[in-house]
Amino acid sequence: MNVPWYRCFVPRPRAGVRLLCFPYGGGSATAYRDWPALLPGSIEVHAAQYPGHADRIAEPLHTDLHALADAAAADASALLDRPVALYGHSLGALVAYEVALRLQAAGRPPVRLVVSGMPPPHRVRPGAVHRADDAGLLAELRRLGGLPDEVLAHPDLLDLALRTARADYALGETYRRRPGPRPAVPVTVHRGAADPELTAEEASAWSAVTDGKVREQTFPGGHFHVLDDPAPVLLDLVADLAADGRQRHVSLPAAPAATVDRDHPVPQPNTGRPT
Repeated sequence: MNVPWYRCFVPRPRAGVRLLCFPYGGGSATAYRDWPALLPGSIEVHAAQYPGHADRIAEPLHTDLHALADAAAADASALLDRPVALYGHSLGALVAYEVALRLQAAGRPPVRLVVSGMPPPHRVRPGAVHRADDAGLLAELRRLGGLPDEVLAHPDLLDLALRTARADYALGETYRRRPGPRPAVPVTVHRGAADPELTAEEASAWSAVTDGKVREQTFPGGHFHVLDDPAPVLLDLVADLAADGRQRHVSLPAAPAATVDRDHPVPQPNTGRPT
């Protein structure tokens, strides 16, 4: 099932749970295109496509994260005929958190929230990157891992990438959590051991903004460890969802050590980093 906000690259009508994935700043739904081949058939991936990104380029970019989450949660309602879990990396972690709040308020909370590479809402680091000139913004993007060579080589593509990244930085840098209920769902916090954007102490602080049980998991690598080597992240995620399924008395097979979907070759992860 495809809905305007979400892209399902491999439909799995018999899947027991839907995984809604939210991209990092400057990213798009294609960041999760390869995930279905690395996940069991019991999980159906739906990747969010933010307005103004990729195939929604004609739509206005958002700069208010609460408005973005309102729209993302509203469109997710069409996917709630099955249990859903939420995953977000970097900026996507904040979006996933706010979507979880809205789904909970509607009486349809996710079975799990996985946040990666971002401090919790009350500890988001202040910044003004979205107000920097193009040279300053480009320097920040390179600090986090660079841009694909094909973008740097084409002025039109680079201009588009900078415009998108500027709006996405505004989403994160101007975001403030509103007073109110906290998600009462299990939360897993992912961080790269060498990620300068999320310290171990900041990862532990996620327990202050949720009423659910919080588990932390550290992986080798930096901020974009999930792009460099997604397999350990997905094995951990599958283990979480299998445990959640057992608690709901739903059968969700655990992932073997290698690729689960043997009908598809394991794709090489795209290590180009829009931000």
